Amino acid sequence: MPANASGPTRRDLLLRIGLTAGTAAMYQAMTALGHAEESQFRGTPELGRARRGDSVVVLGAGLAGLAAAYELDKAGYRVQLLEYQDRAGGRNWTLRGGDTYTELGGATQKVGFAAGNYFNPGPWRIPHHHRAILHYCKQFGVQLEPFIQFNNNAYVHSTNAFGGRPQRYRDGASDFIGNISELLGKSVNQNNLDQVLTKEDRERLLVALREWGMLDASYSYRKGLHVSTRRGYERPPGGGPDGAPIASDLLPFSDVLDPCVWNTMKFFMTYEMQPTMFQPVGGMDMIGKAFARHVGRLITFNRKVTAIAQDDSGVTVSHADRVSGAAGQTRADWCVCAMPLTVLAQIPVQVSPKMQAGIRAVPYSSHAKIGMEFRRRFWEEDEAIYGGISFTSQEIALISYPNDRMHSSGPAVLLGGFPLNLAGLDFAAMTPEQRLETALKQGEVIHPQYRREFMNGTSVAWSRVPWMLGCRARWSEADRKAYYQDLVALDGRIVLAGDHASYLGGWQEGALLSSMDAVKRLHKRAQEA
Repeated sequence: MPANASGPTRRDLLLRIGLTAGTAAMYQAMTALGHAEESQFRGTPELGRARRGDSVVVLGAGLAGLAAAYELDKAGYRVQLLEYQDRAGGRNWTLRGGDTYTELGGATQKVGFAAGNYFNPGPWRIPHHHRAILHYCKQFGVQLEPFIQFNNNAYVHSTNAFGGRPQRYRDGASDFIGNISELLGKSVNQNNLDQVLTKEDRERLLVALREWGMLDASYSYRKGLHVSTRRGYERPPGGGPDGAPIASDLLPFSDVLDPCVWNTMKFFMTYEMQPTMFQPVGGMDMIGKAFARHVGRLITFNRKVTAIAQDDSGVTVSHADRVSGAAGQTRADWCVCAMPLTVLAQIPVQVSPKMQAGIRAVPYSSHAKIGMEFRRRFWEEDEAIYGGISFTSQEIALISYPNDRMHSSGPAVLLGGFPLNLAGLDFAAMTPEQRLETALKQGEVIHPQYRREFMNGTSVAWSRVPWMLGCRARWSEADRKAYYQDLVALDGRIVLAGDHASYLGGWQEGALLSSMDAVKRLHKRAQEA
């Protein structure tokens, strides 16, 4: 633009960012400009006191149900919590040595991990801006440690690039940035940009591209020691006569343009995936166990809900004991239903046709996870990978390395695969033994030591989990517009809670925010009644 012209408005700037860098970058810019917030959490609900004798039945002891029971119990409601499993936590779940898990179809796995090792089949990380779950962790004394999400020394792998050989993320990302910087720098110098820059902005951009892209004086990205200070060396600096470093070769630009590189870069830029992230010390289920210490007296385990009915004076929940089959009923003034929609859609629920339509409309993803135990931490000892994630174009999608007890000896467990969507269905169709063999075959493409160091493993295909029948709700924009408001509405004396009733699907934060909103609206209606 001309030097004397006014600059772009904030709206223009955000639109440009959204068009060029995507919605995640635009959200970050909105936050910086004061148009968005990191979290809608503003503290736990201040409900006041319940009317004497008012009761609530909560269905499902995942985090949404546990939080609802905890907050309503604090307010003085008589709370009953019915849970299908014999434990609390739902997808807040950790498998350890000696545990047994049976999936739909009858396949049973007994976990053989060494003492102290574990695998989180569900949530495995907590973003720094998920303030609700961090609040409860602090309140309940759940000890957290860093979850290393981003590691420059991990691998990116594509069967269609680099001759099928895995490359360090650092090398691919450095070469992508360098080559793009060179192209853009030359375009600026030749005045070929679509948009016009002021002379001052042109000069500033060229300096930024040269420094950011590690370009030489001619704005070229070339092999050299200067570039190797970022992407690493063929021979790193050392001591003695042979201490001089040797610059590393650059990767072919056509391969650098493979999606395995820029998709991985994009992943780490996504708002939910940015450092710092956390994990509970000892396993993700430490959070569910902490909630259970406060509301365990309210929970009846092994109860399969078979029907939910309501009238003007209350809610009646029919259920059966999973062990004995004995039928029972629970009557309460109000109901918070935190059951997954996949299960809720299969039982009679007396709610409005609009809520019924919402319950049946939302599909769930079919992800799977594979936990694998190895004799030693070869990723640390042989390849200097301490935490972080390696990505691959194969069905396993990624390998995530443990973030605890680094440099220790003995067996260790890593996440050996996270097949998503159609790949998740492929893994669900396999036996547990076939899943492990597939994960071994694909994993050894990245780590040749895989098979000889492997000890044992376990897998969870979420479409085969009896109490979930899927991993997480997958809202489309059209479905949200058509069903979301009706789904989250207080329908008579029933309100739904869970990550499916939030804009943070698949995250524990979404479950908690949904739960806190649900109990606030329920309490308000109860007071008015």
